[in-house]
Amino acid sequence: MMHAVADTERLVTDGIITPAQAGEIEARAREAMIGLAVNAVLVFGILAATGGLILWLASPLAVAIGGSLTLICGLLVLFRGGAMLRMFGNAATLIGAGMLLGGGAVELLDKYPEMAGGPMALAGAAIAVPATLALRRAGEVARFATAAILLMGLALHLGGLAYLMGRNEVSGLPISLYYLYTAAVLAWGGWRIDLRLVTALAIVPFAQMLDTSTFYFHAAYVFYSPEPTLSILQMGLLISGCLALAARSNDRGARHARVLMVLAFVVANLCALVGSLWGDVVGEHIWGPGRYRFGEMSYEEFIALREGFRASTLVISHHVFTVLWALALIAMMVWAGIRNQRGLFNAALTFAAIHAYTQLFESFWDEPLAYVIAGLTAIPLAWGTWRLNLWLRSRAAPPPSPRAAP
Repeated sequence: MMHAVADTERLVTDGIITPAQAGEIEARAREAMIGLAVNAVLVFGILAATGGLILWLASPLAVAIGGSLTLICGLLVLFRGGAMLRMFGNAATLIGAGMLLGGGAVELLDKYPEMAGGPMALAGAAIAVPATLALRRAGEVARFATAAILLMGLALHLGGLAYLMGRNEVSGLPISLYYLYTAAVLAWGGWRIDLRLVTALAIVPFAQMLDTSTFYFHAAYVFYSPEPTLSILQMGLLISGCLALAARSNDRGARHARVLMVLAFVVANLCALVGSLWGDVVGEHIWGPGRYRFGEMSYEEFIALREGFRASTLVISHHVFTVLWALALIAMMVWAGIRNQRGLFNAALTFAAIHAYTQLFESFWDEPLAYVIAGLTAIPLAWGTWRLNLWLRSRAAPPPSPRAAP
């Protein structure tokens, strides 16, 4: 199934649909947007209230008692209060469960920091498994709360593993495998509860497998990719996998695959932006010398080691990255436009503007001939794309119905 954006007024004017049908389409679209807004506000309220109560009570016993009472009251309202009070029952149930789980995690980290990771990971798995089984049988009344408790269990499990690995200063391949596992768990969890926001979060640990990430300092938020070529290939594999999955899945699975696909495309383009500015020495930060670390060797020795590595590996200049990225964006816009992949088309168009703006001031600000060549190339390309779309449309049009014999 393909979700399309349509101008309902024009469809009514052209006689494709009736005004009543247009009103129904608009009402359903509005209902979906309002539902997203309500759920977002509800989740924010639950998280804020849970964290605030844990910090305000500041006592394990008080948090345990308060969480238990809130959980019980929430369940009573959820199952006895009717549809009108269901939202309050869900909120109270999840605040209570969050107080118990969050309070337990805080107590472990505070009193037993040397061993907290293992119990947290095991407790999270022990909560997530039965919640997964319960979600299969949960009716409309308990589905929201059950899905949220499943997410709490997964968060506790993954957080415990992260703390355990950080405490033991794990690095290299094991940490990359942890990021892959985290990405898989988040993608599965988002699909299982049908919440695309959780599925979208999977792109963060997946990108971090090759140390692609962000950091913040005063008045700046920075994206960095030490291995842009390998990260682009990594994201390309994910995009291909998501496209194949979306084509073979039902509507629910396709929605989640498309969200992850668009985010992978965004990360790939950010990596291409890094490459277009600095080029890339492929593998330098994985199997090469990486960054200079003071105390391990002299700086002169590091420079010699780095130059020797660069002489034996693939080095891609920023000019090559600039041209290849531009061609890839053009190809993606054409393909996405033909296939009605609106998310990829919008992302490609956005990064085309970013690419043009960046190169205008970085590489070609004093090269007017570059603009002439680019402009004269774009005009026939636009014409060819237009003709290709007309040809594809003519092939997809239904054959004319045969007229009855006179």
